[in-house]
Amino acid sequence: MSKTCRVGGVTIGAGNARPLAVIAGPCMLESKELGLTVGRTARDACIKHGLAYIFKASFDKANRSSMHSARGPGLEKGLAWIGQIRAELGVPATTDVHEIDQAEPAARAVDLLQVPAFLCRQTDLLVAVGRAAAKHGRAVNVKKGQFMSPGEMAGAVKKLREAGCDNIMLTERGTFFGYGRLVNDFIGVADMMELGGAEAVPVCFDCTHSTQHPGQDVGASGGAVTGGRRDRAPTLALAETAIGVHALFIEAHPNPPKAMSDAATQIYLEQLPDVLRRVAAVRGAVAG
Repeated sequence: MSKTCRVGGVTIGAGNARPLAVIAGPCMLESKELGLTVGRTARDACIKHGLAYIFKASFDKANRSSMHSARGPGLEKGLAWIGQIRAELGVPATTDVHEIDQAEPAARAVDLLQVPAFLCRQTDLLVAVGRAAAKHGRAVNVKKGQFMSPGEMAGAVKKLREAGCDNIMLTERGTFFGYGRLVNDFIGVADMMELGGAEAVPVCFDCTHSTQHPGQDVGASGGAVTGGRRDRAPTLALAETAIGVHALFIEAHPNPPKAMSDAATQIYLEQLPDVLRRVAAVRGAVAG
C-alpha cells in the first residue's frame, strides 16, 4: 500500500477510506483576485462533497511554447499572493518550482512543492526541493515526465528521500508519443500506485494537463501554442477516480479562452462544482 503524503492538514493516500484530495486553481496566477475566485469555488465545492482541498497556482510558467508568452507575476509577488490566498481561504497551497534557488522561498510560503514534468529527472532541483521541504516540514509532488515510464519514477522518489524528504507524492499527466496529443495509460497509473518498498508513495492524476495537444494551435502572436481538449478533463477525472487514485489535479478559470496560460485545457470555473460532485459520487462507490 502507498505511504501517505501530508500537505498541511490534508493527508493523501492510505486507501479509499480517506477523502479524495483535490488540487485545484488557475494555471497561472494572473492576479490575487483570480486566485481567490477560483480557490473559493473549489474549496466550497470540496467541503460540500466531502473532498479535501489544496489550492494551486503558478507564479511563473517557465515552460511555454513561445518566449513571448506571459510568464506570471514572478517569485516574490507570486508567493506573496499565494500566501495571502492560502491564509484567506484557510487551505493548504502548492506551486511549481523550476529553479534551484526557488526551492527555499517556495518552501517558506506553500505546503507542497511541485516539480514540473519536464524537470522530474533534474537531480540538483530534486535535491534542492527535497532539502527545503524537509527543513520546513513541507511535501513534494513530482509530475511524471511525458517521456518516463511509471516505474522510472522510483528514481525521483529515491533522490528526494536521499535528500532528506520522506513526504512525497507523484502525479501522472499523460505520455507523449509524438503524434500530437498526450495519451493516458490507466495500467501505467495503476503500476505507479503500486511501486514497491521505499519508493511507494501516493499518486495524483492531472486531469487538465493530460488533455493537452502540445504545440498544436496558433496563438495571437502567430506562434505555436499548446492546444487541448478541456471537454475531456471531466471524463478523465471520473475514470481515474474509479481506479482509486489518491488525488486529482484540476485547473479552472472563469473564462478559459482568455486565460494567459493553458487556455485550451483549463475547464470553466462554473463547471467545477458539478465535476467535483460527480467525482465524489464515484469515490463513494469505490470506497463503499
